[in-house]
Amino acid sequence: MTDSIERPNLAYRHTDGAGPAILFLCGYGSDMEGTKALHLEAWAKANGRAFRRFDYAGCGASEGNFEEETLATWRDDALRMIDDLKGPVVLVGSSMGGWVMLLAAKERPDRVAGMVGIAAAPDFTDWGFTMEQKMKLLQNGRLERPSDYSDQPTVTTRAFWASGEANRMMVRPIEFTGPVRLLQGQRDKEVPWQRAGVLGELFRSDDVQTILIKDGDHRLSRDQDLALLVRALEDVIAQCSFPSSSS
Repeated sequence: MTDSIERPNLAYRHTDGAGPAILFLCGYGSDMEGTKALHLEAWAKANGRAFRRFDYAGCGASEGNFEEETLATWRDDALRMIDDLKGPVVLVGSSMGGWVMLLAAKERPDRVAGMVGIAAAPDFTDWGFTMEQKMKLLQNGRLERPSDYSDQPTVTTRAFWASGEANRMMVRPIEFTGPVRLLQGQRDKEVPWQRAGVLGELFRSDDVQTILIKDGDHRLSRDQDLALLVRALEDVIAQCSFPSSSS
């Protein structure tokens, strides 16, 4: 997929079916081959639902250089996907994807019908780094930290951090009025579980449920977590006020 401003080609996998189309948004440094994305794709195929998973620029099978991308460019990648789909869209955002989800819904309020957040991590450039780490980022232009999910370190660039600080979402009410489900593990070492409740309160919508999983970690990829994710997604789809359409 390309566009007029010559952004990198994005790799994606699309499943045809009834709408609203479901768009999965990956976490930081993740790709569309993760357990949750593949599980939802299998569910969508079994239930005749439109579904799409994709890689942000510089990630997975998409073109681009990871360290040249920012939160804003990945938001724009999500918008490209929304614009390529037909009819209403339900966004499912994992970790950083939960931040991208909020930004995309803000830009496409007439398209996004509902949201499901999985350990959503909006504004993590603010609370996810120590002051010492922030100073290293500003001074050196990049920061490497050990990763619990890869043999390679997690790299954060000064450009990404600055983009995150410029696009913080939890500093004001969130105007979205559709159904929202937020799944959050209370043993999450990456996202403090209390943030899920704070985020839920910020939505203008009254149809918001924050679901805490006491023994859940950041990934929420166990069988019981995946079953809960599907139930939350089905609930959001059932509550969407937009008419169904085919993708």
